[in-house]
Amino acid sequence: MNAIARYESALHLLAAQNRLRTLAPRAGLDFSSNDYLGLAASPRLRSALTEAMSRGTAIGAGGSRLLRGNAPEHQELEAKAAAFFHAERTLFFSSGYAANSALFATLPQREDLVVFDELIHASARDGMRAGRAATVDARHNDVASVEDAIRTWRDTGGLGQVWVAAESLYSMDGDRAPLSDLMTLADKHEAFLVVDEAHATGVFGPDGRGLAANIEGRDNVIVLHTCGKALGGSGALLSLPRTLCDFLVNRCRAFIFSTAASPLLAVAALEALVILKEEPQRREALGALVTFAGNQAQGRGFSISGSQILPVIIGDDEGVMQIASSMQQRGFDVRGVRPPTVPKGTARLRISITLNVTESDIDGLFDALANEMSLKDFQSERFAK
Repeated sequence: MNAIARYESALHLLAAQNRLRTLAPRAGLDFSSNDYLGLAASPRLRSALTEAMSRGTAIGAGGSRLLRGNAPEHQELEAKAAAFFHAERTLFFSSGYAANSALFATLPQREDLVVFDELIHASARDGMRAGRAATVDARHNDVASVEDAIRTWRDTGGLGQVWVAAESLYSMDGDRAPLSDLMTLADKHEAFLVVDEAHATGVFGPDGRGLAANIEGRDNVIVLHTCGKALGGSGALLSLPRTLCDFLVNRCRAFIFSTAASPLLAVAALEALVILKEEPQRREALGALVTFAGNQAQGRGFSISGSQILPVIIGDDEGVMQIASSMQQRGFDVRGVRPPTVPKGTARLRISITLNVTESDIDGLFDALANEMSLKDFQSERFAK
């Protein structure tokens, strides 16, 4: 069929560029997931869901939140999550992607400006494309670049609201945003600060509240907490002022016209928040593993990020996939990440440290990786932060 030909051509081109994606099954030791605290298969989450089903909690919501889909489990989660994160309100979405894209498509208005870090999540970018505000990217973790963008916009007649967007912990480099400086800048320019805590929630901050815990709850701060990474389930919570939450409920098309997330996902997310508070030893154990992994990496000539995300920059698309394949054959589930997910020339192995592995596993991983790099004569250059 001729109508299919253009799609086949596009796929052939991706293959020729060593950028064709395929779905690969889970196999080997987990060095690729975001299940940082090992909660995805935890007995407590299983028990919470089993108990919820036994008392009649529905699997499906049956409709949008504005119709009959607004289950008691959603409301309980949002109320208790707001208290947990010290926020005025929280709003539950079916995924981090949905929450991020909905936020940026709805809240910034036509006369506004969004200044975002150049390495921000694709979901935020997609939301900005669907939105009406002007957008400009700033150099990674460069507060001066953010301010330059704001000043340039004001100097050329920009009169609306400014929004500054960053991740607290970047998903592909494992480095932290200068949140304190960004907060100062936002206050100076009477701007909103939007912080994506996807990879920090559950791992950092008091009770695992994230790296933005000390500013969350302010009337010019919006924070996204995903429930599908360290919290072990699925979905996402936006923490924000009451007025902005009500605005999303009334104007956010992705929220208004979507069937609500399963009430069971809300049950799982709420139980995960309870676990964060009651089992601090999980964060402590992960911190110890991250320190151990950093020492093992440095001992074999790799740099470190200081977080549970350890990128090993290879640069070459084909080369990174070769090494990833070899590591998988050795029993280590390490995945290669290529452009356009990361900038051109920075194809990498994204190694994540979780409670699903041990110190012995980590030691074996870096032994095998150093050996593979030597065999294939690749020079690794990590982004040291």
